[in-house]
Amino acid sequence: MIEDPRTGSLRPMEFSHLIDMVPELARFNVDLDWVAFENPIDSSDAGIHDWQKMAEIIEVNYSGYDGFVILHGTDTMSFSASALSFMLHNLAKPVVFTGSQLPVGRLRTDGKDNLITAIEIAAARNNEHPLLTEVALCFESNLYRGNRTIKFNTEDFDAFLSPNYPALATAGVHISYKRELMLKRPEGPFRIMKSLENRVGVLKLFPGITEASIKAITRTKGLCGLVMETYGSGNAPSAKWFIEALKEAIDSGIIVVNVTQCSMGFVEQGRYETSTALRQLGVWSAGDMTFEAAITKLMFVLGHDLSKEERELLYYSSLRGELTTFSALV
Repeated sequence: MIEDPRTGSLRPMEFSHLIDMVPELARFNVDLDWVAFENPIDSSDAGIHDWQKMAEIIEVNYSGYDGFVILHGTDTMSFSASALSFMLHNLAKPVVFTGSQLPVGRLRTDGKDNLITAIEIAAARNNEHPLLTEVALCFESNLYRGNRTIKFNTEDFDAFLSPNYPALATAGVHISYKRELMLKRPEGPFRIMKSLENRVGVLKLFPGITEASIKAITRTKGLCGLVMETYGSGNAPSAKWFIEALKEAIDSGIIVVNVTQCSMGFVEQGRYETSTALRQLGVWSAGDMTFEAAITKLMFVLGHDLSKEERELLYYSSLRGELTTFSALV
């Protein structure tokens, strides 16, 4: 982003301006090229079509480059990183998302350090192979698995967390990599899987929620999937009307996923009586996935022509390290 001198508001920036603002890029001992959307957007406008365009750009350029850095607004960066992680099958090269809290061009911007560190990580090698072979997010001296991140802070430079998985690397005087935490290099050929289903909804529970509010969501025409944000370890109201509303949705073919509203921890359906009924109804557990990973993974799973049983098995599998499998099976 860049600050509009006329209005003071932030707007998308052309990449050519970035070269002028970060002259340090010329000092890298790597060849840098860039591709930009024809019409740059604010990350709040990002959606499935934009994720597909990112995947296509990587696919077209995959054989010609050792790694990729994606500059992205912070507001939906975790959603995009999660979605891309599922869409890039057998990824054997780094794809590193980064951005900034203060726009490049501001005197105190964090964008320079984030970009320089992201490029250095994307260029890192181990025995002639890329060190990182997954979609990651680099921000404020930390490298996280992309589909494990959430944006938790709008004020500090340290804007992202990976609540349920450690950082893959930390950048100080040197960049310290934790290779044992990284995904292993895949063996099959790289390909993109672009099919995503966006007919999904979100039901966030709160004390006092009404039957009418819930049915307004569960009875949405054409709805295929629903991510339900529950309390604690996956708990929900035990009222008869609530259980019946969920049963009606599931019986109509809607996939309902249970994700906790808490930043850390995982869904454990049946641990408390108030979640036992959800398991009996056939609600899927998101385990320790973030909300961002849970909903983009649901889009991914529903986007493929599979039986309900195959989709459930796929959802409970850790596809790109987004899930600690033992917790999802509870």
